[in-house]
Amino acid sequence: MKRYSLLLLLLLALVMVACGGSSDEADSADEADTTSDTAVEESEDSEEMAEESDSGPITISVWNHAGQGGERDAINTIATGFNASQDTYVVEIVELPDGSYTDQVNAAALANDLPCLLDFDGPLLYNFAWSGFLQPITGYADDAMLDDFLPSIVNQGTYNGELYSLGQFDSGLAIYANKAYLEEAGVRIPTSIDDAWSLAEFEDALAALQALPQVEYAMDMHFNYGRGEWYTYGFSPLLQGFGGDLIDRNDYQAASGTLDGDASVAAMTALQSWVDAGYVNPGQTTDDDFYGSKISALAWVGHWMYNTHKDELGDDSILIPMPNLGDGAATGMGSWNWGITSSCENPDGAWAFLDYMLASENILIMTDANGAVPARFSALEQRDELYGEDGDLNIFIQQLNSEVAVPRPITPAYATITSEFSFAIDSIVTGGDVQSALGDAAANIDLDIEDNNGYE
Repeated sequence: MKRYSLLLLLLLALVMVACGGSSDEADSADEADTTSDTAVEESEDSEEMAEESDSGPITISVWNHAGQGGERDAINTIATGFNASQDTYVVEIVELPDGSYTDQVNAAALANDLPCLLDFDGPLLYNFAWSGFLQPITGYADDAMLDDFLPSIVNQGTYNGELYSLGQFDSGLAIYANKAYLEEAGVRIPTSIDDAWSLAEFEDALAALQALPQVEYAMDMHFNYGRGEWYTYGFSPLLQGFGGDLIDRNDYQAASGTLDGDASVAAMTALQSWVDAGYVNPGQTTDDDFYGSKISALAWVGHWMYNTHKDELGDDSILIPMPNLGDGAATGMGSWNWGITSSCENPDGAWAFLDYMLASENILIMTDANGAVPARFSALEQRDELYGEDGDLNIFIQQLNSEVAVPRPITPAYATITSEFSFAIDSIVTGGDVQSALGDAAANIDLDIEDNNGYE
């Protein structure tokens, strides 16, 4: 039955926008498509050459998703620094396009051709670990090291009591706002999670902003990212804010009754009503409605847009906490992280590079590039101007340190959950029946769980 799950994963085209997606990523994916096939072959050839060599450093192959331009530069800078810092190992980075990354990882796993170290979006860890792709790193990361990490990072990387992964950053999801537009429309500006907009106030704000002559769509929800992980990361907080969810988290055995329950239906009905009112453009194809053409007053999106928004709007780009939709506020969390594959013949070398990447100074190289929340407290302390009480990104810290941040479901069924929810969202925002769309998604998720014996 595990093979059924793996084959299902091969069919999924999960666009990993959730925790680092942008138009730059889409561009990088297009460029990388022309070279991705040979990249994997080159990685395998380099491993074989290292194994055949009786002298010289050991080659450690590393796969990662292409990411946005700044992230690519950061990982290459870190790899160059590692290779120059010692002569035991040489790291070779293979960047694969985002759109097909998970498919290629699963295909390589079935062929027993995985690299030593790879990154993956947080919730996919559980299927990878359940399927036997990864080996625990519990023996490498000691308590003193883990105590310096955000609890969300450690929790994300733990499955069945074993630590399998760690990441350089956690994510942030909130509402970016054009301060000038809010002031012109007379909309109150919340500054902390304790004074977040209520549902009624949020919808009043959408209406007021929509009435501005320069605004075509009150809120940019980045439907240009396309169906994929963004839909789950970005829009499942709507379910949770209304009191619904993607699956019953008591035992992760059923989505029916939760995903298609009254609260979830109310949440998706609200989303559909925003589309019907013209507040949101589900057919959006551009990435700059908020910061470029400025035809949107709000942007429902993640940390990865901070630098772009700041560069384009300056002090008019502000961060607003997620609204309280009735059952509280909720935000996506978790992001790309790193694990050592079970087939890696040099796990010590893979850990040596991972440990180097996770040093505070190298975490900051990455987070300065992508605007994400540094994974370690020692790194956060060095960016107090951004994440401290008066910092531009303090809202992310408030949310991650509270119950507002909700992890995506901790189950090997996650790949099916995110795929089915994405199809449901697509149907709902194009006018489909909400109850039917969610009911079909829940039934398909339940079938996958049943077919895999509950993912025991």
